[in-house]
Amino acid sequence: MKKTILACLLLAAIGAQAQNDLITQPVQVPEADNYTWPTEKNVLAKLSQWQDLKFGVLMHWGIYSVPGIVESWSICDEDWITRDTTRTYQQYKQWYWGLSEDFNPTRFDPAQWARVMRDAGMRYMIFTTKHHDGFCLWNSRLTDYTVARHAFRNNPRRDVLRWVLDAFRRQNFMIGEYFSKPDWHSQDYWWDVHATRGRNVNYNIAKFPWRWERFKRFTHGQIEEILSDYGTVDILWLDGGWVCKENNQDIDMPAIAATARRLQPGILIVDRTIAGPYENYQTPERGTPEGQVNHPWESCIPLSDDWGWTPNARFKSARQVVNTLAEIVAKGGNLVLGVGPSPEGVIIPEVTDILHQIGQWLNQNGEAIYGTVTTPHFHQGNLWFTASKDGNRVYAIYALPDGEQLPATLTWSENIPAKGGQVKLLSTGQTLPASVTDGQVTVTLPAALPQQSIALCIEVKNQTKKK
Repeated sequence: MKKTILACLLLAAIGAQAQNDLITQPVQVPEADNYTWPTEKNVLAKLSQWQDLKFGVLMHWGIYSVPGIVESWSICDEDWITRDTTRTYQQYKQWYWGLSEDFNPTRFDPAQWARVMRDAGMRYMIFTTKHHDGFCLWNSRLTDYTVARHAFRNNPRRDVLRWVLDAFRRQNFMIGEYFSKPDWHSQDYWWDVHATRGRNVNYNIAKFPWRWERFKRFTHGQIEEILSDYGTVDILWLDGGWVCKENNQDIDMPAIAATARRLQPGILIVDRTIAGPYENYQTPERGTPEGQVNHPWESCIPLSDDWGWTPNARFKSARQVVNTLAEIVAKGGNLVLGVGPSPEGVIIPEVTDILHQIGQWLNQNGEAIYGTVTTPHFHQGNLWFTASKDGNRVYAIYALPDGEQLPATLTWSENIPAKGGQVKLLSTGQTLPASVTDGQVTVTLPAALPQQSIALCIEVKNQTKKK
């Protein structure tokens, strides 16, 4: 037991220690010429609908949640991995995969998840059906390594995916499914005859093409299961970008896409990091691009340092999330926030409190976020600007840093109010004193405002109707 606890503590730190440096740094987003716009009208319509939603949740949950360690990666042999040294590598993998007999979330409550995320102001969800470790959170007919055939098998809710998606549909979420293209549990990806080679397939595909073909059939079959048996799905979010034709691991994406669109017409396909027709929106991870990106993209950022639940996690504050959301939307993207349910199957109180605070802010200021578009002058100091689709309003979001106080006045250039146009505080609807001198706007804020980020609505076009 002591060795197990030590291993859990060491591995819980992997995500925080190895990836923490990436949380706030700018990330690269491919240039527009590396993005391929869809041509199907129903896909374009779905993409536009998704872009309007702005804020979603990405949930990682699986056997790694039991000890509270980084998802899947501890069984990989890459240099950045730290493991319990009291076990051999093979012993460790067997221990990890054996956690399927401990994953028994007796408090499993997806309705609570959906209520919490709706309360947070989120509008779409992406649920991890299978991570790289191969453990399926649906009742797959193609493998025994599924939640429905291990410790949770006698629970009437053992087909977890169905319960989760139904709960979020009842809260009117756009529905997304995360699926890992690599499967490290499969003997047709990591074949025990050979040593593992990092994250990649561990045998020579050219030498054993029949085995790779069998893995392709398995992968296609599982994707067909999650897209045909679980109701309407809006997003297929494919992870594991190294499984691709360019890396000599051709999974036949054209066939996957054809099947997905046949089963779910108009579905968005997100083949992460693989530019082309099957990456309908791009997914920079743990950061934001330096400037505006005017093709579809989404920053995926965890609420803590890890994607799944870990003990004693360090969470971002509600204000940090709000400020990041404002920045991302002003730059033209969406934010999907990583939240991991507990091993028992609930969202823990500390997380629900943070998410509730985010939702309170969005209830008052969501007009500056949802359904907005970019404006050329989008950033100045702590101010982030968005615009209404009709071009009549610009929104200024003052992202108050943690530990600072709101100033008495806000000033900016560009985004000038129209003659006779008003500047209003969104949270109260109050019209604020505003002046324009030499192309600079100055707005006086009310005294005794709550010390939080604020949003202003600026009338940039005269709304007075001609008689």
